[in-house]
Amino acid sequence: MSTIPYSDDVLAADVSVLQMADVAKNLGVTVTRVQQMLRDRQLVAIKRDGVLGVPELFFDEDGQALRWIPGLLSVLGDGGFSDEEILTWMFREDDSLPGRPVDALHGDGAREVIRRAQAMGF
Repeated sequence: MSTIPYSDDVLAADVSVLQMADVAKNLGVTVTRVQQMLRDRQLVAIKRDGVLGVPELFFDEDGQALRWIPGLLSVLGDGGFSDEEILTWMFREDDSLPGRPVDALHGDGAREVIRRAQAMGF
């Protein structure tokens, strides 16, 4: 079995993360499935205080992964961005969006975030 990928914790301390067991419970899958999702880059985890976690903002109010996350991670990863760079970009304030790219994924700005990610890859 391969190692579970994770990023250094580049997020602000006030960014909430869900531990693997909580992600699995919310998604209705096993922890090993969540680990495979990390390997497949459908989600990105950080290691905070020695524990792996996924940013809570990657999920909707029902605990389901936002449908935009896997595609966004794929576009940015294919564009040469590391997980740390992806997380930094997603959680950085952007005056031209309503807040941060990760916030825009929860509303009408999701397509614009994807479009910007695609443009950044070139």
